[in-house]
Amino acid sequence: MGWRQGEIWFDADVLWFRETADGAGLLAANAPSFLELGAEALAAAIPNGLSESRRRRAELRRRRDVRKTRTAAIVVGPAVVLALAAPRLGNASRAGEVPAEDPPSRTLRLGPKLRPAPVEKSSFPALRWNDGTSVGLPYSGSLSGGTQLPLEGADWVTWNPVTDRVPNRPGRLHGHERTIRKLVAALTAYRAANPGAPRVVVGDLSFRDGGPMEQHRSHQNGLDVDVYYPRRDGTLRAPTGPGQIDWMLTQELLDRFVAEGAEKVFVAYSPQLRGPNDVVTPYPNHGDHMHVRFPRPSDQS
Repeated sequence: MGWRQGEIWFDADVLWFRETADGAGLLAANAPSFLELGAEALAAAIPNGLSESRRRRAELRRRRDVRKTRTAAIVVGPAVVLALAAPRLGNASRAGEVPAEDPPSRTLRLGPKLRPAPVEKSSFPALRWNDGTSVGLPYSGSLSGGTQLPLEGADWVTWNPVTDRVPNRPGRLHGHERTIRKLVAALTAYRAANPGAPRVVVGDLSFRDGGPMEQHRSHQNGLDVDVYYPRRDGTLRAPTGPGQIDWMLTQELLDRFVAEGAEKVFVAYSPQLRGPNDVVTPYPNHGDHMHVRFPRPSDQS
């Protein structure tokens, strides 16, 4: 015969209990652990250890679930607040059920993606137009009485490629009046079509009097302007690699310059950029910016 769960065996040779003389079956303690216990205590049923363990574990789970319940509030409007209460581990399919696992936290996003705050146009200086003259060729010429592009505007900031910082120096931002008008029109149209896009980073144009400019073979007669590709992270600085460039916004910006009548746009060797073959030209050293060249006013009305 084998032992079964719930049975307690005693050695037959050990006297654990002794009967009273009246034969009523009342037990007196014969072991030290039973000393001074009354008959009622000795007659009480011995608790089932397995059942008690299960009961304690169930109570611990219940208390843990209560502690893990948190209250969250979602503000829908100035006068409306929705309160949510749910276990942190998720929703059980039945009351009292403990989820099997703890899923990763999830972020609840309400409404569309946040857009940059609009820039007040009146906070920037107005353009002072000059009826200037472009002389010679972009790579061998000069500029007289050009118009200066402000250091920043509602749709652009300027970048100095010599110091690698914002803004550029005023003396490097001169161009023919028509070049500046076309540039500002393209940037305004681009930002109007893409209200969530950051301002455009504009680099060098020409010196006040034109002529040779360091880091450039052209930019001498006020018809050229460097425009940096929009970055994916929205930072207002030149990108340092193709992985930082937002090619979709770059194509949109390129299209705006083509629409404004650019004579040439030199761009990076990238399959993402497209345009008229006689205008859009892949060219070395243009991996972070497009070089936009407008025709001389006498060449096009």
